[in-house]
Amino acid sequence: MICVMGILEAGFPDTRCSGGNSKGKAMPYYPLFLDISRRQCVVIGGGKVAERKIERLLACGARVEVVGKVLTPALVALKKNGRIVHHETDYEETLIRGAFLVIGATDNDAVNGRIAKDARALGILVNIVDEPARCDFILPSIVERGDLSIAVSTGGKSPALAKKIRMELDALYGPEYSTLLEIMGKLREKMIAEGRPSAENRGRFEAVVTSGILDHIRAKRWKEVEALILERTGIEMEVESR
Repeated sequence: MICVMGILEAGFPDTRCSGGNSKGKAMPYYPLFLDISRRQCVVIGGGKVAERKIERLLACGARVEVVGKVLTPALVALKKNGRIVHHETDYEETLIRGAFLVIGATDNDAVNGRIAKDARALGILVNIVDEPARCDFILPSIVERGDLSIAVSTGGKSPALAKKIRMELDALYGPEYSTLLEIMGKLREKMIAEGRPSAENRGRFEAVVTSGILDHIRAKRWKEVEALILERTGIEMEVESR
């Protein structure tokens, strides 16, 4: 999954970017996690910034096409390995037709403006790097621990502050959270299979996550983890050593 903070409805005027709502205030972004697996995503630009965006899109399972005459060595390698489709040409509107999402990562203001205008006319979600006023969505700073994703956005006002907060979260949430999430996922399957009421299951879930289970995971005390789960939920569960 890719986290996208602030999707606005594609194909309609962006009142947030064009001066706000009827009262002249900036409209807030709508936070969501967007599934782009097997979706066509086009990145215009072949530099280091584009490279970072492309790597993230690929990690989320997107079908990535890149437009630009010059690619970084890393992008050349991705092209050789068949990971990306490369259009070795200047940007044209026809190159984004049919795309689900477009990212403009060029250093040419006029080209970036055309990308934003064309994408909106075609009803395609668009992000122009470092230009919130031309974006339908912005990409937050992310902390990931396995399937756990924590997103930080400042609404495009201060990427530096978002980075600072991300680093603080990175230090606060260690790898034990990834392990806990794996355990909770398996536990959830077992609980649902029992067919008990949702409210009862919710209470048992909360009893586990608010316990000392994280301390046991950090210390790799797997038998204690199993005993705690049995005590709090009544479910016997084998936890694999890590």
